[in-house]
Amino acid sequence: MTSTCDPHDGLDLAHGPSWTNRFALAPLTNTQSNPDGTLSEDEYHWLVARAEGGFGLTMTCATYVAPAGQAWAGQLGISDERHLPGLTRLADGIRASGSVSSVQLHHAGRRADPHVHGGPNVAPWDDPEKNTRALTTAEVQEAVEGFVVAAQRAERAGFDGVEVHGAHGYLLTQFLDGRHNDRTDGYGGSLEGRSRALFEVLRGVREGTRADFQVGVRLTPRGNGVVLEEGVTVAQWVLDSGLVDYVDMSLWDAFARVDDGGSLLIDQFTSVHRGATRLGVAGAIRTAEQARWCMEHGADFVDLGRAAIVHHDFPRRAADDSGFAMAGLPVTRDHLRFERVGEDFIDYLDAGWPDFVA
Repeated sequence: MTSTCDPHDGLDLAHGPSWTNRFALAPLTNTQSNPDGTLSEDEYHWLVARAEGGFGLTMTCATYVAPAGQAWAGQLGISDERHLPGLTRLADGIRASGSVSSVQLHHAGRRADPHVHGGPNVAPWDDPEKNTRALTTAEVQEAVEGFVVAAQRAERAGFDGVEVHGAHGYLLTQFLDGRHNDRTDGYGGSLEGRSRALFEVLRGVREGTRADFQVGVRLTPRGNGVVLEEGVTVAQWVLDSGLVDYVDMSLWDAFARVDDGGSLLIDQFTSVHRGATRLGVAGAIRTAEQARWCMEHGADFVDLGRAAIVHHDFPRRAADDSGFAMAGLPVTRDHLRFERVGEDFIDYLDAGWPDFVA
């Protein structure tokens, strides 16, 4: 599928406000929140700066919907009423800066950190070596309800919408894992059973929030027990369901091929029927030209990660210069501070992202 749209064109969705352009801030781990999951000053300024910089959608990092789903220290929370005041302030700040706002709803499952939340971890299956026990059927349903309640909390905070995190090997992807999820209670086995929890979350969020609330989902095309054929099938089911306004495909590399010399990975998803549901892609998009290339290959929007860290105003710069490209890495700590990246985030980048910080 090819598209004649431009990344700077506005984007209408089935529910909620239109985006002023087709640049979305990727939901980036930044470890800047307070120890209890409440919003910090650094995280507020990091996100509002991206809204001020022209992103059509400004999204939080993965935000835990239950204490047992917390994946790292310094993660933003939405599991408790104590999180509401900071989230309300953040939604107000993003709105005042002219961007659409979203919270990414997240449960890490077996990838949670028991040293942070007190453990043990929970997942669709037992894994004693990873200090992980299988959820009971009732607990699966409680986990689903945790996503729904978190979406309602985001709505009360004033956010325009939420994105359900169904990617990167976290809880909802763990249910999709065909290698390990052989549950016999309807939440495992066949692909329909393995995708049941995901669809119950999406249906619960859609039905539990107002008509103009924007709902998206992030999916992984392959990996963590998901094979490409099943990844495409689940994406098609979601697109056909009418439950979401957009599907956010985390491709890791938007320009990758399925295999050596094979077809483009992006084409596996932009070629499927999507009706009124929008399709976005993420992965190594660092220039204005690359964003246009994704549009030409059928994407409705693009997520920016590293480029959004290095340039809080990437969309504005790309609008002014069709050849704009992200500055080369590494960048200095002073550069990142100027871009309103907090010290904890800088330390995280320095420790975990090779050659990012000079």
